[in-house]
Amino acid sequence: MLVKADAFQKEVLESNVPVLVDFFATWCGPCQMMGPVLEQLQAEYGDKAKVVKVDIDQAMELAQKYQVMSVPNMIFFKNGAVADSIIGAVPASVLKEKMDKLL
Repeated sequence: MLVKADAFQKEVLESNVPVLVDFFATWCGPCQMMGPVLEQLQAEYGDKAKVVKVDIDQAMELAQKYQVMSVPNMIFFKNGAVADSIIGAVPASVLKEKMDKLL
């Protein structure tokens, strides 16, 4: 699910389940590679966790706030706070391991 800056508070910071936020750019090759991986993760976790995407070109203030300097940059949130992060394209197993720690 693509989240715009104005919905970030509700969808991520106020979420009652852990959230994986994928800060990405449409022009980023590795970001495009991660798309199917993230969709699969969302399908696996169902309503136990959320996977959302933030386009850094459309939400520059969020990218700055969370110090996103390179993409893909995946930040894990729990109870409205940053719990973990990964920069770069990684296998689904790495993301699942981090997500499982937050459940």
